[in-house]
Amino acid sequence: MNKSLTRSIGFWLLLVVSLATTAVGAWLISGQIGTMTTTLLDGTATGVEVYVGQSLVVVGAGVLAAGIVGILLTLGLVAARSLVPTPAPAVVEAIDWTVETDETPAPVAVAPAVDTTPSTDAAPVSDDVATDAVPETAATNDVARTDAPATDAEPDSTPPITR
Repeated sequence: MNKSLTRSIGFWLLLVVSLATTAVGAWLISGQIGTMTTTLLDGTATGVEVYVGQSLVVVGAGVLAAGIVGILLTLGLVAARSLVPTPAPAVVEAIDWTVETDETPAPVAVAPAVDTTPSTDAAPVSDDVATDAVPETAATNDVARTDAPATDAEPDSTPPITR
């Protein structure tokens, strides 16, 4: 993947969300601590401001910590990407379309034509012989067929399977 971090949507999304989370966490903490400090010093503090304020400070601290972890991950990605070397660009030479080649195409060997039509002179002896007969030609005698089924096993030599 030769994609830089500055062109990665995920990188920018991580950075922006981490910064926003850090800002929200800091705002929650500073707002609640400021409210608790002023009400406690004035002597006008209620139980809601004191006890709920403490819980909101803890929630704000968690949000702030998540934002800081995201920022550290972003910095770690930048450091890791800087350690990976960028590939050198490939040098491509321009093609000169005006030059003609002096190459001649290689001759192609053509196999002689073989007559594969069956002769009409011989009449079949019986129907069984006519369906089993295969006309012999030079092509079938010279080349062994590889798509024919194997004839190693006899069809009736296997014992029947009983259950």
